[in-house]
Amino acid sequence: MTSNLDIIIAGAGRVGSQTAERLANRGHDVMVVESDEDVVSKIADEWFATVIQGDATNPDILEQAGVEDADAIAALTGETGLNLAVCMVSEEMSDGIRTVSRIERDVGDAYLRFVDGVVFPERAGSRLAVNAIVGSEVQTLADVTSDLDIMVITVDKGAPVAGKDLNEVRLPEGSLIVSEGDCEGVGSRDTVLEPGESYVVAVEPGVTDEVLNLMRG
Repeated sequence: MTSNLDIIIAGAGRVGSQTAERLANRGHDVMVVESDEDVVSKIADEWFATVIQGDATNPDILEQAGVEDADAIAALTGETGLNLAVCMVSEEMSDGIRTVSRIERDVGDAYLRFVDGVVFPERAGSRLAVNAIVGSEVQTLADVTSDLDIMVITVDKGAPVAGKDLNEVRLPEGSLIVSEGDCEGVGSRDTVLEPGESYVVAVEPGVTDEVLNLMRG
């Protein structure tokens, strides 16, 4: 399984709160920074993430959120300029932090000079935000239905299924490996799950962690 990441979410509106919850459900450590007192209280009551009330462009607030040791920060407020500022301040405060900014206009790669990933809600939403934050090892490709994820998962060298074919692997009910290695064709019972190769997997939310444990270790 992808190692647990320390992630900061700046902005807990619709996209930010859903992203934080999905990341927490995947086992990542999530810290939310939000300026609205009512939203902070709601998140605290639901207990899916630790939350700090404050302005995420304030270095003192980012320091309190643990930005110096964080693996990634995603600025997901409704203001593009504020999001970019949060990411740029965070990059100054932390070596190697992954920065993701929500934008309000699709301007191609223009902002990628300043951040590692962008989220355009009209095209994406919280699942694309998760992909941008975590990186390429585990990606949600699309919502097929409200209850099913189509994911691309790279098999880790030390994973329980590494080197085995699908005849030997007992996947949990509610999951299905769809492709051959590196997504080059439709999978079959003879498909071998090779370390370092990626596979398309259909997963119901209730078994996501079990599938990731099998394929990522």
